[in-house]
This record gives sequence, C-alpha cells and structure tokens, in this order.
Amino acid sequence: MFADTAVLVERNLITVRRIPTLLLSATVQPLMFVFLFAYVFGATLGGGQYREFLMAGIFAQTVLFNSAFTTVGLANDLSAGLVDRLRSLPMSRLAVIAGRVTSDMVLGTVGLAVMVACGFAIGWRIRGSTVDAVTAFALLLLFALAMAWVGAVTGLLARNVEVAQSVGFLWMFPVTFLSSAFISAASLPGPLRAIAEWNPVTAVATACRDLFGNASPPDFPVPAGWPADHALVYALAWSGTLLVVCVPLSLWLYRRSASR
Repeated sequence: MFADTAVLVERNLITVRRIPTLLLSATVQPLMFVFLFAYVFGATLGGGQYREFLMAGIFAQTVLFNSAFTTVGLANDLSAGLVDRLRSLPMSRLAVIAGRVTSDMVLGTVGLAVMVACGFAIGWRIRGSTVDAVTAFALLLLFALAMAWVGAVTGLLARNVEVAQSVGFLWMFPVTFLSSAFISAASLPGPLRAIAEWNPVTAVATACRDLFGNASPPDFPVPAGWPADHALVYALAWSGTLLVVCVPLSLWLYRRSASR
C-alpha cells in the first residue's frame, strides 16, 4: 500500500509542478483573508492585539479550506477516468485515496508555512514555549489530515468537479465563520453561541492561541464552558473521530463506485 501511495503522491505533485496555479490557489486566498481581517476589520477590533488573535483562526481556516483540493481533485480523477484505470491495476484500493490526501497535505503544509511567514510580517509572534508551538502546529496538521479525509468523502459522493466545488464550499463557510476563528464565540447571540462554542474550528483555533500564547483583545468577551476550558482535548477528539469515520467511509464509497 505504501509504495502504491507514494507513486500516486508523486503523480499528483508532478501535476502541481506542471500547473503552478494550483499552488498559488493554496496560498493566495489565505493571504487575502489575512490582510482583509488584519487591516480592514482589525482596525476596529483591537489593532495589533487582534492580529495576534486572528492568526490562529486563519491557520484553522486555511487547513479547513485546503480540504477542497482533495474534494475537487478526487472528483476530477473520477470524472476523467483515472480511477477506472487504476482499478484495473493490482494495487491497494485505499492507496488511490491516500495518495490524493497525502499530496494535498503537502500542498497544505506549504500553504501553512506561507501563512506563518505572513503572520510574522504583520506582527504576529509565538509567545509560548517551543514545545507548545510544535504541539500547536502538530494539531493543525492533524486537523488538516482529518479534513482532507472529509474532503475525500465529499469528492467521492459528488463524483464530478462542478458538484464537488459547490458542495465543498457550501459547508466550509458556515463552519468557519460560525466559530471563534475571527471573533469571540461568546459575543454571538443565543443558539449561534452554542454552535460556535462546540464547533471544531473553534476548538482548534482556541487551542492554538493557548499554545502560541496569543491573548484576545481586552474588549473581547471571554468564552467559558467545557469546550473552551479543554480546547486541546476537544480538538484532538474531533480530529480522531473524523479520521475513524471518514477513512473507512471513503474506502466503502470507493468500492461502491467500482461496483457500478
């Protein structure tokens, strides 16, 4: 399986080398969000301190949005007939999906590195320990892996690029913006607050802020409750659950599509 996965990862990365705009799309959109929120909205939300608060949310948003590459890429492989050709070969079925997920993780890691450099450029700093910072980045990569497998499930369900693009972003935007990625979840009213507090994006962003040592602006309400007090545990639980569910589900969907 590992050899088959490595071959497909190489194939997907060669595609990126030949079409470099794929790499640009993994970095330009998050950069736009950084400058939009940091300098347009950030001027009224705490200035420099808001920019430090913002970056953990941008990191969480970036790894979430990167799952769209897996969704669209896998749907494109299905519609273009590549998957049909791979089925005729004596190779692992899981490797077909794992190859797509792994290559998109490589792209996502590059995009995350660009975001870190951009964060330093606008004044963001890591104020925690080195171990805490490594833990935060490891959490982001684990969440990215989990979301990539969610993207694989979505791509296998969509089966064509047009539907994959629509369905993929249909759920990403509310999940991202109905969270504490850019504001405090405690500032939202009623049911929206409860949804945001239990949102996995909130857990990842909050855990990373705690590990990076980035405080909220003084006028932001302080979130309370179990998800806020145990953000790292909750984020790990969400990531693990998504992997446990989506890895076998994607394999089942792949086998079901092969039987049609």
